[in-house]
Amino acid sequence: MIELTFSTEEITGSRFAVSPLWEVVAARIQLTRAAPDPVHRVWAEEVSDRVRSSEREWPMFSELVRPGSRIVPALVCPVPSLAMPDLPLELAAVRAQSAEFVRASLELVSEVRGPEVDRLRDEPENGLRQLADEVEAYWETAVAPYWPRVLSLLEGEVLYRARRLAEGGVGHAFADLDPRIRWKGPTLRVPSKMVDGPRDLDGRGLVLTPSVFVHPGVWHILSPLAPPTVRYPARGVGTLWERRTSAVPEALAGVLGRTRALLLSELDTPASHGDLARRTGRSKASVSEALTALRRAGLVSAHRTGRYVLHARTGIGEALVAGVRPDPVAGAGTAKPADQPTIGRSSGSS
Repeated sequence: MIELTFSTEEITGSRFAVSPLWEVVAARIQLTRAAPDPVHRVWAEEVSDRVRSSEREWPMFSELVRPGSRIVPALVCPVPSLAMPDLPLELAAVRAQSAEFVRASLELVSEVRGPEVDRLRDEPENGLRQLADEVEAYWETAVAPYWPRVLSLLEGEVLYRARRLAEGGVGHAFADLDPRIRWKGPTLRVPSKMVDGPRDLDGRGLVLTPSVFVHPGVWHILSPLAPPTVRYPARGVGTLWERRTSAVPEALAGVLGRTRALLLSELDTPASHGDLARRTGRSKASVSEALTALRRAGLVSAHRTGRYVLHARTGIGEALVAGVRPDPVAGAGTAKPADQPTIGRSSGSS
């Protein structure tokens, strides 16, 4: 158990940040386990074959994030400098790391080795470009089609923490981060199999990163040369992949047309053109026409992963489906809005 004791300066310097790059790393960790966590079973079943068939596309990423990883070199996923960076911004930070940073980061994680790692150590500039390209390829295959839903949950977690902070201060915001993370007085206790006892924040505060694919573990970075960071499972991960009703809200059908509204409602998880035709009973021509219209309207995106093309709701599409639902009092014909309310290493504890 790590004990992080905060000064007033360190409390005011602490922040929450979402990291798409970390989600790619955590997704790989999930998929390389003997059995992914049951919470992610639906997602893992959908992406495992695609990832396995494309494994040769990311040899360096595979060596840096190995099966069963509990330690990942910090160079793979630098701590985000912004609260809500996008993946291109984080990959730019990966490419911009210095040769000294790369070599020192690898030196601290002797368990990570292989010919690609050696090449990264010998040719850091070229190696970082290759790594960023491989991470992007993995993202497109395993994470990008699901990102609107994942991002919505992570953004909701950050907003929840902001409300908790405003209502009751830091102790209130930290109190229910995770059942294994405990706040008492000015001290945060974080589970770890790698580190034990008190650790200094050195006046830098703490970066707290809610994560979907980290579940059920808690990961941390503790190093004098990187922002102290804790990556913890976001609230609601257990319901993320639950199958929602595909009943078409009448208000949505009235605006989009019934076939388009049905397809948008069906895309709770990314699906191929053929899958959607089978699930909805619509002809392939009808589905193709409707998907084209939804893409043009910015409600659906298409992601090619090898021989697959998966369709997924965009953030706007997610908001549209979530924001219109049948009113149980007024009846199915009306609708109402939904309720609003690093040098070092990254290591984890399950």
